Amino acid sequence: MCPSQFEAGDCVLMRPSESDSAPYVARVEKIEADNRNNVRVRVRWYYRPEEAVGGRRQFHGAKELFLSDHYDVQSAHTIEGKCTVHSFKNYTKLENVGPDDYYCRFEYKPASGAFLPDRVAVYCKCEMPYNPDDLMIQCEECKDWYHPACVDLTIEQAKQLDHFLCSEHGSDEDVKKSHKTPLTNGKRSLFSCRPSPSARRSNPAIPEAVMQELKNTCMYATDLLSIVQGRELVLCLD
Repeated sequence: MCPSQFEAGDCVLMRPSESDSAPYVARVEKIEADNRNNVRVRVRWYYRPEEAVGGRRQFHGAKELFLSDHYDVQSAHTIEGKCTVHSFKNYTKLENVGPDDYYCRFEYKPASGAFLPDRVAVYCKCEMPYNPDDLMIQCEECKDWYHPACVDLTIEQAKQLDHFLCSEHGSDEDVKKSHKTPLTNGKRSLFSCRPSPSARRSNPAIPEAVMQELKNTCMYATDLLSIVQGRELVLCLD
């Protein structure tokens, strides 16, 4: 991508070193050229859930990213195109999600495995944070949201409902009107491999002492790092 086509503050897709990998996503912080007119960019990386401590979880959307405090300097020629990283709120309002639309609701510190914010609201019987890819239905009485599978409904059955009450407020026969969230069909962008320079994201090591501290102080609902307290999911306990 020509350096004149992007500027500081833009979110960009960067060619990965492995051809079968999804493009890296980064935010351009600074653009500079040397005396030979070689353009380099200082970037702040976004991480995908599977690249972070704890991995991809049930509530992570397909287009979810974490803004890290990991910076690198890369050749401008490794930038393949621009993308948009929305706030979580704005992403959920999109009528159509394009291949270059992403969202971010957490900041992530790779060296410590910490997330900010460290807790979020949870919904449904399963007490999981909202995944915008999943259809949910709302109880008219308590106004809580439920995954169809968690209330013994299929997706198709949920789409056909005119009314819905959760088990706390009604029986199977006594249901009220449901309010449904749109189902997002997000797909990752695919790039063909070509003999061009690739971005090489450095891999900040997590010190063994920090990793042990994470294991001792942080808990996961499924792996290592989260528990439900009340109606919030604690991502990491200090």
